Amino acid sequence: HLQKKRRAATARRQHLKSAMLQLAATEIEKEAAAKEVEKQNYLAEHCPPLSLPGSMQELQDLCRKLHSKIESVDEERYDIEVKLQKTNKELEDLSLKLFDLKGKFKRPPLRRVRMSADAMLRALLGSKHKVCMDLRANLKQVKKEDTEKEKDLRDVGDWRKNIEEKSGMEGRKKMFEAGE
Repeated sequence: HLQKKRRAATARRQHLKSAMLQLAATEIEKEAAAKEVEKQNYLAEHCPPLSLPGSMQELQDLCRKLHSKIESVDEERYDIEVKLQKTNKELEDLSLKLFDLKGKFKRPPLRRVRMSADAMLRALLGSKHKVCMDLRANLKQVKKEDTEKEKDLRDVGDWRKNIEEKSGMEGRKKMFEAGE
């Protein structure tokens, strides 16, 4: 039963679609015929029938008139094309602006700001902030113990003096005596 309903709905949808397409096709034909009639009327109004004169002088005058009309029409066409290009450019710019406004925003370059955790929480939470986030206060304090190596290093002092003392026969004698 459900499949029959689906088939009927699909068939009805297809029938409506084909009827709409037929209507659209007839409307397009009517528009084309109306445009053709309008074109014929315009041509009849603006372009009188051509009558060729018999003499050479009259033919030359007619040619000059036609050339001047062609030039004026070309100038108008050029002006209209320039206006059209300008308008298209403006439309393109406006559509880009619209896309920028609608689309993804570019992230602004972020600046590094020195701010403590407390100040950050205060800025985010406002007056609700009560927790102290002083992280350095929670750190364990460790005292350095003097190890023997560090003492030896401090006792040695400047390395140049140490090398001068060990150079030569006297230095070797001291090292030999110290070794024993």
